[in-house]
Amino acid sequence: MAKAGPITFFRQVRSEARKITWPSKQEIIASTIGVFVMVFVASLFLYFADQVLAWGVRTIMGFGG
Repeated sequence: MAKAGPITFFRQVRSEARKITWPSKQEIIASTIGVFVMVFVASLFLYFADQVLAWGVRTIMGFGG
């Protein structure tokens, strides 16, 4: 593939950028809420998994439980 000059390159970039379909405001809001919910669920899972593992290690090591 032949290399394009800088002017041709930027024309191609602008042409490709016009083809982008940007999400609507509602799609962005829904995606953001979904991300926050999944982060919250993952953090709860990791917290409880950590507590269970810490309890197991304390029990095995004899530090109480």
